[in-house]
Amino acid sequence: MGQPLNIGIVGCGAIVGQYLATIARLPQLRLVAVADLDLERARQAVKDHPDVAVTDVAQLMADPRIELVLNLTVPAVHAEIALLAVAAGKHVYGEKPLAATSADAQRVLEAAAAAGVRVGCAPDTVLGTGTQTARMAIDDGLIGAPIAATATMVTPGHERWHPNPDFYYAPGGGPLLDMGPYYISSLITMLGPVTSVIGAGSRTRAKRRIGSGPREGEEVPVTVDTHISGVLVHASGVLSTLVMSFDAVATRAANIEVHGEKGSLVVPDPNHFDGEVQLSRLGGPGWTPLPVSAGYQGAGRGVGLADFAATPPGREPRAGGQLAFHVLDVMESLLASAGSGRAVTVESTCERPRPVPLTDAATA
Repeated sequence: MGQPLNIGIVGCGAIVGQYLATIARLPQLRLVAVADLDLERARQAVKDHPDVAVTDVAQLMADPRIELVLNLTVPAVHAEIALLAVAAGKHVYGEKPLAATSADAQRVLEAAAAAGVRVGCAPDTVLGTGTQTARMAIDDGLIGAPIAATATMVTPGHERWHPNPDFYYAPGGGPLLDMGPYYISSLITMLGPVTSVIGAGSRTRAKRRIGSGPREGEEVPVTVDTHISGVLVHASGVLSTLVMSFDAVATRAANIEVHGEKGSLVVPDPNHFDGEVQLSRLGGPGWTPLPVSAGYQGAGRGVGLADFAATPPGREPRAGGQLAFHVLDVMESLLASAGSGRAVTVESTCERPRPVPLTDAATA
């Protein structure tokens, strides 16, 4: 009670720096060790953290000090590393998606339940003040009964800036599985679980050219759809329209809008923790900003770990495995619908995560 949660990180790629910064400033968390297939990359990641051990995966899993494994590997091995952590008796928290397939994700959840350990998963951005303030506005009835939502993510592709973008265009990647978790997690946080979907998909190019780093100019194959559109039917009856693209250039659409009988909300980018929520009410003066009223203030990637540590045993963390599994199931169902041209029932469900009161992230 009151002791920091001891963490070991597996995977020291591009995202690790953001997690390291958050762990370093949150007293609830303590980094013990890191591991990577490239030990030099792991050493460089923690070169400013002399007390953190650099080791291989097997040694990290065997380290009795480590209570939770933070899984920052590529999606294709998320399940493999998570299952190793569970087998070692450790909690596991991973980058999104929970696994490359819902079948693998189910194996992780079942193994964790049998071992008596818990599973958490990014994105934790939905715990920040942006999505949480919008959720409170909905719960407080500021837009009346919700009717519909839109979620739009458009970019010409991550290969322009990422030095090793291969996994974005391989199974487990694509705009939906890469960016969809932010948007769908936010929609579920605000509007509840999804019962069915209908989707369509396309791809414009068979190869992508890397635009930066030591592999600049190299081409990587594209084996997944790179533009996905769909409609999510929530259990509440709300209809959410989703566009996820690695093909289009730009958009002026809001990242997320939620529309109700009495008003509409503009919700900030769910890839960020904060941002301004705007409300337009029927008969009102137009779009006006709402004051920040809920969520972790000053949050960064990894605040979900602090929330995880503060969640009592037997209770699902807000950025928990059940939500992550449902999000993955929704995305797989969208892809299945895109392939078949038919609506698909989403077999899983989840509890709508508990709201986050306005809280300093350092005291999560």
